[in-house]
Amino acid sequence: MDRHIPFDTLHNFRDLGGYRTADGLRVRPGRLYRADSLGKLTKDTPDWNRFLSLSVGTVIDLRHPWEADTRGRVPADPSFTYHNLSIEHRPYDQAALTPDVDPGPYLAERYLEVAEDGTKEIATALELIARAQGPLTFHCASGKDRTGQLAALVLSLLNIPDETIIFDFTLTELATPALLSDWRARHEGRSPTWPAFGRAPASVMRLFLKSLRARHGSVESYVTQALGLNAAALSASLRAHLLEPAPTTGPPPAFRRATPAEAPLLVRLRDTAALWQLAHDIDQWKPGEKDEAHFLHRMREGEIWLSHTDASPTGAYELWWDDPAAWGPRPPDAGYIHRLMTTPHTAPPGTGRTLLTHAESRITATGRPYARLDCLSSNPRLRTYYESAGYRVVGEQQAKKDGLGSPYAVTLLEKRLS
Repeated sequence: MDRHIPFDTLHNFRDLGGYRTADGLRVRPGRLYRADSLGKLTKDTPDWNRFLSLSVGTVIDLRHPWEADTRGRVPADPSFTYHNLSIEHRPYDQAALTPDVDPGPYLAERYLEVAEDGTKEIATALELIARAQGPLTFHCASGKDRTGQLAALVLSLLNIPDETIIFDFTLTELATPALLSDWRARHEGRSPTWPAFGRAPASVMRLFLKSLRARHGSVESYVTQALGLNAAALSASLRAHLLEPAPTTGPPPAFRRATPAEAPLLVRLRDTAALWQLAHDIDQWKPGEKDEAHFLHRMREGEIWLSHTDASPTGAYELWWDDPAAWGPRPPDAGYIHRLMTTPHTAPPGTGRTLLTHAESRITATGRPYARLDCLSSNPRLRTYYESAGYRVVGEQQAKKDGLGSPYAVTLLEKRLS
């Protein structure tokens, strides 16, 4: 499932459902949404009908009143209540910042200001979310900073791990090109002077959470001492309304061979997986490294398979018939599995292993006796995962090249297929 719900005018509207708590529950899908400005919605349009179909009963607008006045607010409708709670008291112009400004420490410090200035509004927003009996949406302008900060507080009070909170924050990166396009359209085609405008690097949320805890001791202490709320009672109410048991199994996925028309989907799947890695401090994939041309080439030279569960994409992998960059010249005795990826937090349990099994079946169908793959030598966690699936280490390639930068070391793994 792609967390971004498709709209024509909204670029960063997403469902917080599916995130898992440290104690085995998950956020109920379809109950809590975060978004960019709903002021871009217009009545009697497909976007408006799509929004109403979500049965949202409460909208929280985190922008300044003057933003709602000049840029528009969500159209009034009897199906929901509207609350304008401006949590940011010291406006700042990100677009005008100079290129030397590091987004990590700069934005984390702004978020701390918001946390100290907007206590009354943040407390009200948290109470509204805790009391909501149906779906609720909160938003700011781009759905990144103020929205990201409130999302972080809610998810933390639900006992969601920091890595997941950071990942959720970085998903704005998938919307950055569209948000930039909108900004340029409003400013006669000019571009922001700050290269980080519209970006949501993991370092921002990681630093904010660390700084908030350094100043207050914990998120719960901040809620109690700065917001004047009973953190334990608030957390219990949020959990009662928003959590459900996490499924331990899921329906078997359906597989189909990817088509050229699905190259954009594959780019998005990979970029999402890359953001998950960065949120977990894994230095391997980076967003934007593989474009549509890469996946179209791999379709011509080998195979790419997509898995779907209930019509939603849950993962993909590439299957190559040779891999000289990692393995050197070899006889045609193996298939080479690359870019095994699942949709973080939404793929059913065991999807990665199911993808591996499917890839191995494709290799077996060609009569080749081996499945091979490689992983970064600096990623022992991934190596352990493949070893648990029956792969054994057979060597190291100290200088693999893929045309994207400097050579890097990889561990070579192989599995004999029956």
